[in-house]
Amino acid sequence: MARTYTAGEAARALGISLDTLRRWDRQGRIRVERDSANRRTVPAEEIDRLRGSEERALSARNRFRGIVREVKVEGLLAQVEIDVTEPARLVAVITRDAAEELGLRPGMPATAVVKATSAMVER
Repeated sequence: MARTYTAGEAARALGISLDTLRRWDRQGRIRVERDSANRRTVPAEEIDRLRGSEERALSARNRFRGIVREVKVEGLLAQVEIDVTEPARLVAVITRDAAEELGLRPGMPATAVVKATSAMVER
């Protein structure tokens, strides 16, 4: 029998919130099954599919998993450099005028420039 995950396990495996997983289910973006108690379960192959090249939710809850490359400690602060090891997709909200000026369309190359005020590290 193929491995399945509970909704909570699947959300953690994908680095998304349980609410996002439920929303993706309602939108048809993720294939879920129901157990005998009508709870969502997610097949392992669906987790693999979404970890590959499919869209991920990007918000304050996002996780960019990786390997710690360097830790620099100075006074009360520590700078942590992490090599990201998983594929990720970035979603940006820009003005319509900017999108039209750039001539953006699906399939064309583009670069996302990220400006963030903070980043957190979890283990």
